[in-house]
Amino acid sequence: VQLVESGGGLVQAGGSVTLSCEISGITFDLYAIGWFRQVPGKARQGVACRSAHEDAPYYHPSVKGRFTVSVDNAKNILTLQMKDLKPEDTAVYYCAADYGGHSRCYYDYYYYGQGTQVTVSS
Repeated sequence: VQLVESGGGLVQAGGSVTLSCEISGITFDLYAIGWFRQVPGKARQGVACRSAHEDAPYYHPSVKGRFTVSVDNAKNILTLQMKDLKPEDTAVYYCAADYGGHSRCYYDYYYYGQGTQVTVSS
């Protein structure tokens, strides 16, 4: 399983960023996939996750209404559109996958990418 993130960077508060993750080695119907983030000294946090077996994606309450997770099954790409960014969204963002998992990513998934830094300046 390989997950390769791209699209991070520096953005001003109120701005937007889109992250992409190229995923290989999984069958999307059998995995939950999503985005996590982590800041130094804190536990990794599930941000936006989805499963083929559940109707609606899960969003952490802090990002609901601002972030949108989507998947292009034909290209095996998972995307996270982030808008109205806040300084507290600053973190390393990880693409993740979990065999047989569910979208309520309160728990750690099994596979992670290398991460991409998103920094929101005030």
